[in-house]
Amino acid sequence: MNDEFYIGWEAKAASGIGKTVRKAVIGLLLLALVAAVLLAISQHMIGSSVFEWGTVKKFSGLLKLQPYPHLLVPRPGAIGAQAGFSTYYLVAPFKFGLDREKLSALDGKTVSLQGTLIYRGNQTMIEALADSFKAADKQLPVLSGTETVGLGRQTLTGEIVDSKCFLGVMNPGQLTPHRACAIRCISGGVPPVLLVRQKDGPAIYLLLVSADGKPVNKQVLNLVAEPVEITGEVERQGELLILRADPATYRRISQP
Repeated sequence: MNDEFYIGWEAKAASGIGKTVRKAVIGLLLLALVAAVLLAISQHMIGSSVFEWGTVKKFSGLLKLQPYPHLLVPRPGAIGAQAGFSTYYLVAPFKFGLDREKLSALDGKTVSLQGTLIYRGNQTMIEALADSFKAADKQLPVLSGTETVGLGRQTLTGEIVDSKCFLGVMNPGQLTPHRACAIRCISGGVPPVLLVRQKDGPAIYLLLVSADGKPVNKQVLNLVAEPVEITGEVERQGELLILRADPATYRRISQP
């Protein structure tokens, strides 16, 4: 018989056994590599969102404080159905919204400010430095297309997210793992948004306000990061979609 025999105390295994072991090790390594690639491919993307942390830029536009602070920036060359301006949500640093009372004298006026961009898809936000707001020397004319347009009463299903984290400060800024952070942001004044995911098409974002158009930050905290159904009046203000409804009528949806 010429079968090789493994002897544990030998410094080197027999050549045939060594080749077999090497092939087995290489095979296992290749299998592990393929498994890792397949696992990565099977994962869902958490979304393309950006927070330009550390990069402060200057912005100018028309400041609006209702229903939540936002900036209207004229868009050069806009034609046809394209809006003549871009809309930027405005928030303060960290987990806070802007103090609207301090900015009330500038409401409806052209201002300049400094801040950091946050964006996801077609949604853009500025983390503004509160002390940087200044009235511009030259005021913009009233921008056409900023009037409120009613889109009717609708029933929508989605998730309440804090707009700041979801748009880019945290990724993913949604679902149960982000619930505690989202509650802190919304309670601090960050605008709450109903995120409606569509099967065939991009997500829809609707700012949540009460039936009379007031902020609802404190009233929605117990429903953040959970599937909900909301029936209310949908409005469009420029690029903003707004959902008016009494938070007491929001309905939690049981997950399967």
